[in-house]
Amino acid sequence: MSLTLADARIVTPEGVHEGWLTIEDGRITHVGHGSAPGPGLSVGGRHVVPGFVDVHNHGGAGGSFPTGDLEQAREAVALHRRHGTTTTMASLVTDTIEGLTRAAAALAELCDEGLVAGIHFEGPYIARSRCGAHDPTRLREPSPQEFAGLVKAGRGHVRMLTIAPELPGALDTIRMAVAEGVLAAIGHSEAGYEQTIEGIEAGATVATHLYNAMPPLGHRAPGPVAALLDDERVTVELVNDGVHVHPAMLRLAYEVAGPGRTALITDAMSATGLGDGDYVLGSMAVRVDDGVARLVEGGSIAGSTLTMDVAFRRAVQELGMSLPDAVQVASLTPARLLGLAGRIGSIAVGKAADLLVLSDSLDVDGVLKDGVWITEP
Repeated sequence: MSLTLADARIVTPEGVHEGWLTIEDGRITHVGHGSAPGPGLSVGGRHVVPGFVDVHNHGGAGGSFPTGDLEQAREAVALHRRHGTTTTMASLVTDTIEGLTRAAAALAELCDEGLVAGIHFEGPYIARSRCGAHDPTRLREPSPQEFAGLVKAGRGHVRMLTIAPELPGALDTIRMAVAEGVLAAIGHSEAGYEQTIEGIEAGATVATHLYNAMPPLGHRAPGPVAALLDDERVTVELVNDGVHVHPAMLRLAYEVAGPGRTALITDAMSATGLGDGDYVLGSMAVRVDDGVARLVEGGSIAGSTLTMDVAFRRAVQELGMSLPDAVQVASLTPARLLGLAGRIGSIAVGKAADLLVLSDSLDVDGVLKDGVWITEP
């Protein structure tokens, strides 16, 4: 199948140009300037950008990845695809080892199908004082041997582990994870500046939802935020929903880390795409009011109801990012984090035709996944 998108404003890492592109057999084969050389589908001057890549997502449309229910997971992926996320990593939450093993084994099937891009264990090796919406009764001290069992259950699809580096056994677990090709992410942690640096030196290269569930940035006690922002090896996740982090702090992180080290995430949970009401995240009861998810008991923020198109739009319209930079933090940087930048994350010849057609107001009008329309413009 061949498809040409014409009369487009194409957004690449280098900038925005008026032009066209051709797709054959699910891949981009030509990217040109000006008028298309032959017939094509006119997008009427709208923007064409790469599909979004979300490396931290717990579900949506009533479906929750932590349950390991495949039909729920498919519903969640379908919802996020309609909102422009063409690549999703399934994030779990703290559970028993048996529960995590079952969920990882089930989600590995969806990874085999290409429906999700990997599995992220957010917990159980996190700090009780910063556990947020995680079940405190199921937290555990890190164990390289135990985590090796979880990696085995994922059959090669485990991509990330969020861990508190100050816990006993954490540094050895980070080293073991990295040796297995798993990204180690620092988060849900009480670590100070020096302990965070120890985690980075052990191999951690990601900050799980920077600012949230960690000590704040201080001028005498810089804490994990300063250590994570300051190290060029670390990519920082940011939840840009107007709830998790003040826009001024988002801009600060972006100015320090730049588009090459910033990855927008949703941290979405099952209520995403649905209305207010009562839900569950892992084993924890959650209530959503005015689109904000919080634990019924205690009121901690419990993930989000964010989609990547909203995060992207806010990055441009409220944080002042250029379109190329916003595309980088929503697509290319997270793709690079997953080791997939050679295939997805930007518009270039040879890459997968995971593409979005955006209106002038940056709403998603069309979604292509591997050259097949999910939503036609």
